[in-house]
Amino acid sequence: MIRCAPAHPMRNNLFSLLHRRYMRAPERVAIDTPGRTPLSFAELDDLAARIARALADGGLVAGDRVVVQVDKSPEALCVYLACLRAGFIYLPLNTAYRPAELEYFLDDASPRAVVCRPEACEIMEGLAARRGAGQVYTLDDAGGGTLCRSARGLASMPVADLDGDAVAAILYTSGTTGRPKGAMLTHRNLSANALALHQAWGWREGDVLLHALPLFHIHGLFVACHCALLNASTMIALPRFDADSVLDALPRATVFMGVPTFYTRLLANPRLDAGRCRGMRLFTCGSAPLLEQTFEAFHARTGHAILERYGMTETGMNTSNPLDGPRRPGTVGPPLPGVSVRVVDDSGAEAPTGTIGVLQVRGDNVFAGYWNKPDANAESFASDGWFITGDLARIEPDGYVAIVGRAKDMIISGGYNVYPKEIEGRIDEISGVVESSVIGIPDADFGEAVTAVVVRASGREDLTEQSVIAALKEVVANYKIPKRVHFVDELPRNAMGKVQKNVLRERYSQGRDGGLRTEC
Repeated sequence: MIRCAPAHPMRNNLFSLLHRRYMRAPERVAIDTPGRTPLSFAELDDLAARIARALADGGLVAGDRVVVQVDKSPEALCVYLACLRAGFIYLPLNTAYRPAELEYFLDDASPRAVVCRPEACEIMEGLAARRGAGQVYTLDDAGGGTLCRSARGLASMPVADLDGDAVAAILYTSGTTGRPKGAMLTHRNLSANALALHQAWGWREGDVLLHALPLFHIHGLFVACHCALLNASTMIALPRFDADSVLDALPRATVFMGVPTFYTRLLANPRLDAGRCRGMRLFTCGSAPLLEQTFEAFHARTGHAILERYGMTETGMNTSNPLDGPRRPGTVGPPLPGVSVRVVDDSGAEAPTGTIGVLQVRGDNVFAGYWNKPDANAESFASDGWFITGDLARIEPDGYVAIVGRAKDMIISGGYNVYPKEIEGRIDEISGVVESSVIGIPDADFGEAVTAVVVRASGREDLTEQSVIAALKEVVANYKIPKRVHFVDELPRNAMGKVQKNVLRERYSQGRDGGLRTEC
């Protein structure tokens, strides 16, 4: 077991902590977005305060949930800060979610307000009205929409006096056996993790963050934005990742955070070289395992060793390769300040150093539990309070952690979590499908490629890879769509009748059908 001392004492409202830090430089550019007038920290703070007031005037009180499904923009970050300021619970959703998926989140979270893109307003109003959400606001990527209009000219909203255990945000995540669960992250959780990362990664005066991540994910919203706000650092905010846009902006930045897919696509661009990265001091990577060949290729091209770290929606970041010290490919470094980690065996006893077991973590970063899911909470924590990550790991003698697999079957593709059970359920609803199994196959670009193995009903040869994919595109986000669909006569099972996903992964990873009849 490895314990680290906390980075700093905890504050209560996370907004107060961030506000004190970024308002040290009120006139500095906070967000520089291509095609937009840069926004200073003073302007960011003022807009967030007025949005908070607009939401409060709409009837919201501290503890109410605000669902936000909008494109990335400076105003979108202001909505998050507004919720922190007023004590509303921020609930971001992937912009790729379809109405069938949104119904579940609205049912589960019971939000009082929804903020969506203008083009989704009609659908969202219908969904929200049937679920008692009193207000639906719109916000586009240019700052237009009803939310900012309603905030125009309003007075500032006071900062809510909150206990550190008050829930700041709910982010949905899931295992492989059920519907998505809302992880409740408190102001203390987020403050602790932000301070730990700011310290561990050596943020300094003059740092500029190149931000190409989405804002609905813990990586882009918490890891990236919190560090920049704590440091009063300018963010060059790209609407999405594009290799050429990133390479154009790199000479103006010092820090870049990405997922493995970002790095493989940068390496595929001939413009990436050491000269373009001359002013950079830190490249970090997370949300999915970084292949050793990607690490080595990036170092050879740029002279920079990517700093890989490990975290989860439920915990924020847990470990990190060091800023000063060896950054070892295939490991995620020692625990961060304030985080303790241990590996346990099947009996729950702590495993010897270097032995593979289930990784458990403890610290102020660990979430308060799942929203309205007492059974899931009971299953997710050990009897002595440690959070059970479900990841298989070993701890080296010097404290470095290596993640070697997942006890759960979750797939991480392009930095996004994909839960096989959900996709299997959708495939099984398609006419002509008997059953299916969804697995992740190693992929140099995406980390893992979502792959479906399907058993067709007799005589349904008209059911093809293309028709399955087309049907799924109607009901799930694009990042969940299988890259390939294989057809088999039957799925491999063990003596207890459980589908052997490990057998499927081995067969399709090696490009063999292993005796299974396939259509590729």
